[in-house]
Amino acid sequence: MSSQVQRKLRRSSVHRILGGVCGGLGQRFGIPIGLVRLLFVLSIILPGPQFLYYVIAWVIIPLDTAE
Repeated sequence: MSSQVQRKLRRSSVHRILGGVCGGLGQRFGIPIGLVRLLFVLSIILPGPQFLYYVIAWVIIPLDTAE
């Protein structure tokens, strides 16, 4: 088992532009938040329901109030 405490997936209340989903994903997986946002914006260029997935994640993932 890892010595790090595994952090639950939460929307960021600090690193948020639209809903905090990209900020929460970056914090949870240890990825720079700017990189997560860039990858999301680049993925919108591709055909598919990426924006719909973002809205669903915004609704489902709880907001992190501990920050």
